[in-house]
Amino acid sequence: MLSFVLSLALAQGYAPPREGTTPLDTEREARVQRLGKQLRCAVCQGVSIADSPASMARAQLDKVRELVEQNKSDDEIYDFFVERYGEWALMEPRKSGVTLGLWVFPLLLLAGGVWVIVAGTRKKPAAPSGPATDAANAAAAEDPFLAQVRADLDK
Repeated sequence: MLSFVLSLALAQGYAPPREGTTPLDTEREARVQRLGKQLRCAVCQGVSIADSPASMARAQLDKVRELVEQNKSDDEIYDFFVERYGEWALMEPRKSGVTLGLWVFPLLLLAGGVWVIVAGTRKKPAAPSGPATDAANAAAAEDPFLAQVRADLDK
């Protein structure tokens, strides 16, 4: 029974707290948590390192704490993680390079869809009347099938 409970605890990502990890002052610790919410846990899917119980996420959060303690800027901290884990490490990818297309393409697709809908619902201009139109109507009137359809529609 004990081994079952331990295996469940390990499967849930339980890790004992690391020794020697001390929180920073309130302002800097709030910054660590804010930055941690923007970085993806490498073990969990879709969870930030600030919210993940995994030991790797705790180690990453400790690294953020260390970098904040060294007075690194937010961009320097993000760059540190992107360099090691790739663009995937960011919860919200940067809007530059290849990912810019991922941000812009849906907007272009939406604009194209709106254009198609507007163009499709626009009224067609009325057909001009004149000698050419009268000749076409006369030719159509000679067609017996068309004459039958018109007669059926008039009923």
